[in-house]
Amino acid sequence: MDQSTSATSTYDLLIIGGGPIGLATALAAQKAGLRYVVIEKGTLVNSLYNYPVHMTFFSTSERLEIGGIPFVSINRRPTRLEAMEYYRRVANSHQLNVHLFETVEKVLPNGNGYTVKTGKATYNAADVVIATGFFDIENRLDIPGEDLPKVTHYYKDPHYYTMQNVVVVGANNSSVDAALETFRKGANVTMVIRGNEIGKRVKYWVRPDMENRIKEGSIKVYYNSHLTAIHAHSVDIQTPDGLVTIPNDYVLAMTGYRPDLPFLAETGIEIAPTANQCPTYNPETMETNLPHLYLAGVVCGGLDTHVWFIENSREHADKIVAKIMKDRAKD
Repeated sequence: MDQSTSATSTYDLLIIGGGPIGLATALAAQKAGLRYVVIEKGTLVNSLYNYPVHMTFFSTSERLEIGGIPFVSINRRPTRLEAMEYYRRVANSHQLNVHLFETVEKVLPNGNGYTVKTGKATYNAADVVIATGFFDIENRLDIPGEDLPKVTHYYKDPHYYTMQNVVVVGANNSSVDAALETFRKGANVTMVIRGNEIGKRVKYWVRPDMENRIKEGSIKVYYNSHLTAIHAHSVDIQTPDGLVTIPNDYVLAMTGYRPDLPFLAETGIEIAPTANQCPTYNPETMETNLPHLYLAGVVCGGLDTHVWFIENSREHADKIVAKIMKDRAKD
């Protein structure tokens, strides 16, 4: 992968985001003969790298494939490690032009496309794709104590929490996985859930395990409840029966994440004034209200981050490159 930068570089296509959909777009651009570059602020497939260490995908391996390149996994549903290996091999074997650990700061129209400024270089590109996902900005609790070192929105590995009093906030897959894994590594786990049950989207093969642990009392749950404050050695929970304070060593706030909508708005992309704040784009071409500026992947869903996944947004890459090639043919 080309990691070089210069004062100003010019490309046909600049892709912001080196996740699976950004890489899929790079593969499509490469196949079409476009001069492209991928700019990623972290490591390759940075979001996957930050997923829990032992995570298993809901999707099967063939649904995570990009560019028609086979993804072979040991089990039907691949693990995070298998996915990272797959995407790394795709990027390396196809010598994709990816610049890692480089943050995009500005995307500015220049009359012939866009000027993209990063912390390292300036680029000019006729077309730009934003495929930045949603995993970098957490949904905060906005309560006292949330910034204490013992609180995290990014759960990684269960061993760290062995023999500790752990509170897991949330009801969906990430919360349930964290609760079960830390419980099995010897943590005393309490879940705090705003609703009256675990989430509808919890993986069907995990749900019975979670329900049985709750039923037998191995994992304590406060339903219809929420944290009101986090202290050094305890947490306050507002429950239907009143305020409860319990001992606590760590809080895993698995409250979800959101795309960088302010960045999209600053770029000039219109954001719908609705609850999901969906950015404006043409679903046939993925082009936004700004000509030659496209969206791809999860970022298209705004705050509704459960609409788009790798398996149903892979096609965005081909739509975008088809539109670019059609425009170039006209010119």
